[in-house]
Amino acid sequence: MNRYFLLIIISIFCVSFTQAQEYSFGIKGGGNYVMGGELTGLDSGEGFNSDTFNAESQFGFHAGIFFELNFDKFFVRPEIIYNSMETVFPFPNQNSTYAVEKLSIPLLFGYNIWGPVDVYAGPAYQNIMNATLEGTEPLNQTIVAQNTPLAAQAGIKVGFGRFEIDLRYDRSLASAEIQDVDINNGDYGVNRAEFTDTRLNQFLLSLSFKIGDSESNTGRRRGRGCYF
Repeated sequence: MNRYFLLIIISIFCVSFTQAQEYSFGIKGGGNYVMGGELTGLDSGEGFNSDTFNAESQFGFHAGIFFELNFDKFFVRPEIIYNSMETVFPFPNQNSTYAVEKLSIPLLFGYNIWGPVDVYAGPAYQNIMNATLEGTEPLNQTIVAQNTPLAAQAGIKVGFGRFEIDLRYDRSLASAEIQDVDINNGDYGVNRAEFTDTRLNQFLLSLSFKIGDSESNTGRRRGRGCYF
């Protein structure tokens, strides 16, 4: 399924490129507001017995590249983005950080609603590079963060000159899947637990810089007098 999804993305990109009126490409980066993670204790231990813990949201970061193909007011925008995400479980004796690194390849379809303002949405292929829960036994046990590589993204972006500001929501399409873990509970020993929901969702706020485009001499896109 992973190969088929990537082939679909590549095929759509190739067809779009042959039909595009304009194109642009560049780099981007920014911060993430990360949400998600639920764990339930199974064994005895101070404050840990059968309690359910919801992870507290934290900030992360992302960086990547984009390529945008324009068709009058419509556009197709594939991206490659590295994401570093964290949430924190407030366990009774010590906090535990749940950290995930992933490579995301979204294929976004957008529309220019007014002047420099665009809206967009689309699927994303997401490869989990690393996922760990601090304090597990064995040390920092690898966590299965999702059971499908698919996610959905939607957002809005505003351009000014060679720059744009982009706010989007990234939601995993994986289903919740239970994974057994052993948590080091400090002086109270190791407690068995179920990681009942390993999925992480996030809001991303990005600043993008356009390196080049098909009309670099005029610096115009869709007659709007700006780069994005």
